[in-house]
Amino acid sequence: MSRAPHAGRPHSRPSDPASSGRSNDPCDPRACDPHAGAPHPHGPHACGLDLFNTAPHAAVEAALLTCCGSRRWARRVADHRPYPGLDALLAAADEASYDLSPAEISDALAGEPSPVAPAGAPPAARTALTAAHAAYESSFGHAFVISLDGRRPEEYLDHVLAGIRARLSHDPDHERAVAADELRRVARARIVHLLSHPQGHRAAKKPTKTRKPARNPAKNA
Repeated sequence: MSRAPHAGRPHSRPSDPASSGRSNDPCDPRACDPHAGAPHPHGPHACGLDLFNTAPHAAVEAALLTCCGSRRWARRVADHRPYPGLDALLAAADEASYDLSPAEISDALAGEPSPVAPAGAPPAARTALTAAHAAYESSFGHAFVISLDGRRPEEYLDHVLAGIRARLSHDPDHERAVAADELRRVARARIVHLLSHPQGHRAAKKPTKTRKPARNPAKNA
């Protein structure tokens, strides 16, 4: 697996938000533009990136933890601010993901919610999804994680079910690598969403999931 290049840090820091009249609260929409609805001149994610770069470290780290449940990952991505653009931020997030230890990946996976059936799915499909999740968690000890980025909503259920069935055949080490890569892709999509909805940083929490004791797949062999 090729590693993404590390995002470099610009030598100059952004100006103090207080001196420019901006709030450094990532939840305050006035922090980007005091005129409600005015588009940012540098693109759809630039407002969110401005807030991401200038908000207090603790607030940014907390927001990043809604994207990936590894505290070291969140701290590392927050530490490397400011980012000159979205691509640099995503490259840094990838680099931090590749450097997670097996224990840190396990911790992040333990906090992930299982994909749910879309609204309106028939009862039989919901039952099949529940059974598939149970089989996966019994084999690997954590929730099934898969990126749905780029998929149409009507494809979600079939894609998740097909993914679970295919990955149940993996040995634990192979599946851990696949799950880690899917976790990285999911984190990227969540970062993009975070920057697209900067005023919702505190509200955009991942659903909480009660952690279950990890089962040793070797015992099931």
